[in-house]
Amino acid sequence: MSITLTEQRSGFSEAGLRRLREVLARHVDSGKIPGLVALVSRGGQTHVEALGTMQHDGGAPMRRDTIFRMASTSKPLSMAAAMVLLDECRLRLDDVVEPWLPELANRQVLTRPDGPLEDTVPARRPITVRDVLTSTFGLGMDFTALGRPIMNAVFEQGLTPNLPVEVPEPDEWMRRLGELPLMYQPGEQWQYHISSDLVGVLVARVSGQSFEEFLRERIFEPLGMKDTGFHVPADKIDRLPTLYAPDPQTGEFLAWDEPKGGRWSRPPAFQGGGGGLVSTADDYHAYFQMLLNGGTHQGRRILSRAAVELMTTNRLTPEQNAARTALATGNVHISFGQGQQGGWGFGMAVRTYRGDYAPIGQFGWDGGSGTSAYADPANQLTGLLLCQLGYTVPSPAHLMNDFWTTLYQAIDD
Repeated sequence: MSITLTEQRSGFSEAGLRRLREVLARHVDSGKIPGLVALVSRGGQTHVEALGTMQHDGGAPMRRDTIFRMASTSKPLSMAAAMVLLDECRLRLDDVVEPWLPELANRQVLTRPDGPLEDTVPARRPITVRDVLTSTFGLGMDFTALGRPIMNAVFEQGLTPNLPVEVPEPDEWMRRLGELPLMYQPGEQWQYHISSDLVGVLVARVSGQSFEEFLRERIFEPLGMKDTGFHVPADKIDRLPTLYAPDPQTGEFLAWDEPKGGRWSRPPAFQGGGGGLVSTADDYHAYFQMLLNGGTHQGRRILSRAAVELMTTNRLTPEQNAARTALATGNVHISFGQGQQGGWGFGMAVRTYRGDYAPIGQFGWDGGSGTSAYADPANQLTGLLLCQLGYTVPSPAHLMNDFWTTLYQAIDD
């Protein structure tokens, strides 16, 4: 499916959009990407490509309204809930989190990150809201530290969603989190993922609603995001593709999650802000377009302009960001080059230097299920590429890279 634009109004050239389709089709035709949906918008115009099928061996075609597991692309959207609470002064950036998250009071911190869990010192100060929103509260997923005692404990406690065991309900998740020491002092270093799940618990406890209820009322419904949530209802399950985690050696398509009876076929015990959402290209486009618009959607204000600027500009010092830079540049066989944007705002990457075709100021993030969503203020551009292929192989990373490289060439003004 292809929707043609007028060149003058969009700033995309017809030749550039044709080339974009050809590049995406090449990935699908290679047999390595079963199917995808791409959405690009600029100047009030939107162009969509839906290529391939929902399963690797055929089946229903990908469609514009296909529902995708957004994985870590959930992070930029989850953060909007916290920004609503900041706008309403129900949270302050430098509030201590203990009144809402008492499980995180009186933290102990590992003497060294690879040391035994008993070898700790007291935290130098309490954890603040700012620490949680910037992913610097002291604990997270460190893919360069797998096998260390603290990472083993995170997995054993079921605190992450990538294991066969379900993540427990929020109070039990907090209890288990509270039993672990921090890897780093609060505010010291950026760490991935766990803070984004913590944001969801914080929002729920401050608001007195479930995280999903708050998101639905304050973000999804005002933006018309009718297909976004933490599970796919039975009457929509046929719009959810199979999620594959191909064998790293052979490339064989192994189903990690099936639509019917799978993880997203029923409401989860834990509504994970870090990676739990399902959505569509059009729903996510509405969200990122609202950010590009400085917080408004069709004349209605969702977030203050100041809140959007805070989210979408770099919030980290070089010292705080050092681990992320190391993962992106020193472990490209794990990260496939992701994370080389240079900066991090709230829940998303922010480009602070020009390392590829995208300009400084572009913001967004990618997901380990084969999802990518960014907006670019300099070009007033939004791009989304959605497939359902895990990063056990480099194919989805190559697809994403080629998508963004080709999209930036299609700008013609």
